[in-house]
Amino acid sequence: MMDSEAHDKRPPILKSLKQDVSPHITNFGEMKHYLCGCCAAFNNVAITFPVQKVLFRQQLYGIKTRDAILQLRRDGFRNLYRGMLPPLMQKTTTLALMFGLYEDLSCLLRKHVSAPEFATRSVAAVLAGTTEAIFIPLERVQTLLQDHKHHDKFTNTTRLSREYYRGLVPILFRNGISNVLFFGLRGPIKEHLPTAANLVNDFICGGLLGAMLGFLFFPVNVVKTRIQSQIGGEFQSFPKVFKKIWLERDRKVTNLFRGVHLNYHQSLISWGIINATYEFLLKII
Repeated sequence: MMDSEAHDKRPPILKSLKQDVSPHITNFGEMKHYLCGCCAAFNNVAITFPVQKVLFRQQLYGIKTRDAILQLRRDGFRNLYRGMLPPLMQKTTTLALMFGLYEDLSCLLRKHVSAPEFATRSVAAVLAGTTEAIFIPLERVQTLLQDHKHHDKFTNTTRLSREYYRGLVPILFRNGISNVLFFGLRGPIKEHLPTAANLVNDFICGGLLGAMLGFLFFPVNVVKTRIQSQIGGEFQSFPKVFKKIWLERDRKVTNLFRGVHLNYHQSLISWGIINATYEFLLKII
C-alpha cells in the first residue's frame, strides 16, 4: 500500500502551516473548558447583577424584598451597578477554574488513582472549589462596596487592601460541597429531563441545581455576608457569628431564610444561564 503522503498534493507551504498550527489548536482545545466557564460567568453577571444586589441587602440586614428595593432606589441609578467589577472579575475567574480544573483534575486522577469514577470526580470537584477560594478578596470587596454604610468610606476596589480573607471558612465549606453536588448531579438530572432542545435542557438542569444549592447553602451565605461586612476588630468564628444572627432573628428558621425566595429565583436564572452558555460554547468551540 502506498504511503498516504504520496497522495498529498498540497503545496509545501500548506503542509508546513498545518504542522505549525496543530499544536496550538491542541493547546486551545485543552483550555476550552476554562474559556467557556469564563464567558458563561460574564454573561450571567451582566444580566443578574441588580437582582443579586437586592438579595445581598436582604441577607445583610434581614429586610423584606420591597425594603431592599427601596434602599436601592434611594441610592440612585448611579450606585445600582456599584461594586460590579469585583464580582465580574471574581466570577469569570472562579467559574473558569471551576469548570476547567474540574475537567483537568478528573482526567489526572483517573489516570493515576485506581478508585471509582464517582470518588475521583468528587475529589476533583472539592479541589476545584478550594482553588476558587483563592479569590475570596474579590468577594470581600464586593460585600463592602455593596453595603451602603460604606459608600463614603470606600469609593472603589483599589482602596480596599486589608480585611481580604474574612469569611474564608464558610466559602471553603460552600464551594467544596456545592461543587461535588453540582458536577455529580448535573448528568443524571439532564438524562431524566423530557426530550427538548439541548439549550433548554441545559438551562433547566443548571437552574434546578443552582436553585437547590442556593437554598441549601443560604444560611451559610448569610453568615458569610455578615462576617465580610465587618471592618476591623477580631476575626470572629463561623459558629459565633451564626449564634449572633440566630439570636437577632428571634431564633426562627424562617427569619434566617429571609430573602431565600429571591435567592431561589436568582440562582435558578443565574445557573441556568451559566450552564446553558457553558454547554453551548463547549459544542461550538
